[in-house]
Amino acid sequence: MTSGLWDLVLKGIWTTVQLLVFSALLATAVSFVVGVARTHRLWIVRFLAGFYAEVFRGTSALVMIFWVFFVLPVAFGWQLVPMWAGTLALGLTYGAYGSEIVRGALNAVDPAQQEGGVALSFTPAQRLRLILLPQAVPEMIPPFSNLLIELLKGTALVSVMGMGDLTFSANLVRLALQQSAEIYTYVLLIYFAIAFVLTRLMRGLEKRLKPGAGGAAGPEPAAPREPKTAQTTGVGGGVA
Repeated sequence: MTSGLWDLVLKGIWTTVQLLVFSALLATAVSFVVGVARTHRLWIVRFLAGFYAEVFRGTSALVMIFWVFFVLPVAFGWQLVPMWAGTLALGLTYGAYGSEIVRGALNAVDPAQQEGGVALSFTPAQRLRLILLPQAVPEMIPPFSNLLIELLKGTALVSVMGMGDLTFSANLVRLALQQSAEIYTYVLLIYFAIAFVLTRLMRGLEKRLKPGAGGAAGPEPAAPREPKTAQTTGVGGGVA
């Protein structure tokens, strides 16, 4: 490829990385807000959070991108630029999946821990901040890592808006060179490289938040000593 075509691909990579970061931040915020709301003591809060999660998990991310980019201008009279339209659609969609991760991790905490917080007169917010989240967050990292990789692959959907991400740029290069196999092989390798870096980063975060995860096993406990028995010699029971 010429230098100009490589510049086009590099710009596409940068656009994909930006979209990934913005949508991941939005998805993380949505995940925690909705996930915590699904464990709320008020049924109406749980219902609304569950309704949101079911709607966005049950709809296509591609259709959501179309809806945000093409329907919102007609319905409300304002247009989002492709970057923010893609961020909104992907963040809300993948945030619904993330909310299930948060809800499951919070519910997996030993109920006795929360009962201890009640006994200490902690408010619900204090129990969440001081007891539940410190124990639940390390358990969220592996599934969130998988969700982040899925989000990376989902960024390719924004090419339908004409947004110059990696997939869109690669398609332009393919049309210019008429070399589908070579171009799309490069694209697969680039996506794999980004996913590999993300996986390593998330693995490091998991080890930092949960020191026992993947670490070397500690020293084996010493075997219990057998009690010594008194030995007697001959008549009279003298101790040896």
